[in-house]
Formats: sequence, structure tokens, C-alpha cells
Amino acid sequence: MRIGFDAKRAFSNGTGLGNYSRTTINALQRFAPENEYILYTSSTRNKHLYDPPAGIDIRLPSTLWSKQLKAYWRTYGISKQLPRDSVELYHGLSNEIPVGIEKSGVKSVVTIHDLIFMSLPKLYKPIDRRIYQKKTKHAIKNADRIIAISGQTRDDLVTLLGADEQKIRVVFQGCNPWFYAKASDEEKTELKNKYNLPGDFLLYVGTIEERKNLLSVVRALHESSIDIPLVAIGRKTPYFDKVEAYIQENKLKNIHVLHEIKNTDLPGIYQQAMAFVYPSFYEGFGIPVLEALNSGIPVITSRGGCLEETAGPGAHLVEAGNLEELAEGIRKVISDSKFQQNLSEAGKKHALNYREEKTIPQLLNVYEECFQ
Repeated sequence: MRIGFDAKRAFSNGTGLGNYSRTTINALQRFAPENEYILYTSSTRNKHLYDPPAGIDIRLPSTLWSKQLKAYWRTYGISKQLPRDSVELYHGLSNEIPVGIEKSGVKSVVTIHDLIFMSLPKLYKPIDRRIYQKKTKHAIKNADRIIAISGQTRDDLVTLLGADEQKIRVVFQGCNPWFYAKASDEEKTELKNKYNLPGDFLLYVGTIEERKNLLSVVRALHESSIDIPLVAIGRKTPYFDKVEAYIQENKLKNIHVLHEIKNTDLPGIYQQAMAFVYPSFYEGFGIPVLEALNSGIPVITSRGGCLEETAGPGAHLVEAGNLEELAEGIRKVISDSKFQQNLSEAGKKHALNYREEKTIPQLLNVYEECFQ
């Protein structure tokens, strides 16, 4: 089969949507090399972020108008180019498919990651909400199949947008295979020195934004007098100003915020943490939770929604906005070595459900369904 992908975020996004795009494309090439894969992207300027496997073609805007109007090309032009490239199926990896693809004769699949812009609208500008809703509605109406990355996303699609449940398939996403390997003692020591990591610490990984709730972790540690360092890794947004203000106001010394970390260094950092803390209010899946499970460390995360689904028995669950419960959960995990071990072992076993050898055959089955 000749398959095209919306690869914009594979080359431009270093976190969630980009990780999903890169992991999916790479895994397909490994597990189904008999197919032909073409990546459609308006730019590859971040080639350091993603260097596709050998044998995968890349299509960039090639005409004068498409080079000048790259966003227009991605939204409208690709659907006309697909038949010329003999593409049989197109997979929109991040919530959208090009306009007109339904008239092109090319089958299409779209992955919907979440509907956070509808569930937590206050976090988005009105214009952004309208754009996201328009693109998502177009995609779920015109795609031959819809992939939801979690049961929660599937339910949200049906409840909030009236998506056709018969077209939806839940195919879990995975994390980078880097997280499957155990770092050596020498590698861990090198990372500890490189990033000046504490001896024992809790870990948070994710964009530092309001939805992901880092401030509650900091407050829970301080206000409950839990004496353990916290290492927070992630891109800063304006929300970080609130976190920093609280740290400065209370003269906290045990909060270490890192925002320029090599992705290949992350597994070795995860594996040194006592526990992973992620009390996000809302996620589509929660890749950092899966990274922690594969790293063999216990997880403290939010009760309900997809995070409970993703973490399975590898997590101690708390109410995201309840500081007392969050603090008690942290205290329990770090003080009870047997509980830590049980969570770690259960988490590693549960994480096997998200390995490529399970998810890629499911994805390929969805592709085949489009032609039945």
C-alpha cells in the first residue's frame, strides 16, 4: 500500500503531537516495510528534530504559489497532489485532513488526540477554538476511519461532536523505544552531573502550562512539609510565572526546573526518579505517564479520564485539584518501598499493552478497513 501522512508536526513539534507522528511513522516502517510511505510537510527546517528512516519519501511544496502559501497548500493543495503521487490512503496524524480529500478518490484516516479546546475552553483563545473545532469537525465527517488514542477521546468525540461511533477505533499510542532500554550506572552518573540532579527526587515532565498543574505539586510539597526535591522538565509558558512566583515567595530550594533537555537523555533521568508526579486536569493520553511506566518508576497521577486509563495499575491515583490528597499520595509512595515496587512491577507489565507489536497491527487493520 502507498500511504501518505500529514508530517508537519513530526518536523516541527518536539512534544506530544510530534512524538506521536514520529513514533507512528518509524514503527510502521519497522513492522510493515512492504508499504511505501510519503511524508507531506511544509518544512523540514528542523531536520535535527526528525530524520526519517531510509526509504521514506518527503513531499514539500514545489510550486511558486505553494512555497509562498504553505498553510494553504497543507489545507487545500495536498488533496490534489495525493492522486498524482498515487497515494492510496492518507493518514492525518494530528486532528485534521486536507479539504477536498473526500473527492480525490484517496481513502483517509484521522487521529484525534483530544478535545481539550472544548472541555477546557478557557485555556484557549476564541479564534483558536473556532479553528480547532472547524478542522476537527471536517476531519471526523470526511475521514473513512477515525482513530481515538484513548477511550476518553472516543467518548468525547461522540458526546461533544456527535461523531459516528461506527467509524471510530481506539488505537493507543506508544512512546519512543528509547524508554525500553535500561541506562547503565555510568550513563546515570553522567546525567546526574550534566544536569546537577539531586540524589533522590520526584519527577515531572511536560509543558509547564496551567492544565498540567505543576503548581499544585509544588504547593503540595511545601504546604505539607514533604522534604524531597522535585525536578520539573518542560517548555515554559506564561503559566510558569505563577509557579516561579510561588517558589520565590516561599524561598523554596528543592525545586529544579529544566527546560533544555536532550530527548535521548530523558530515559536515564526518568530511571533515577523515586516517582513520577503528573496531576494534570485533562489529557488526551498522557505520553509522559507511559514513559514513566516503561522506565520502571511508580506514577502518581489524576483519578478519572484517560490518565487512569493510561497508567492502569502502575499508578497511585489522586484528585488533581486536591492538595491534601496529592500530598498524601506523594508521602505514601516515597515512604513505602513495597508499595513502590508493586506499582513499578504492575506499571511495567501494563506498559506492554502500548508496545508497537500490539498497536501497529491494530493500526494496519484500520487502514485495511477503509477498503472494505
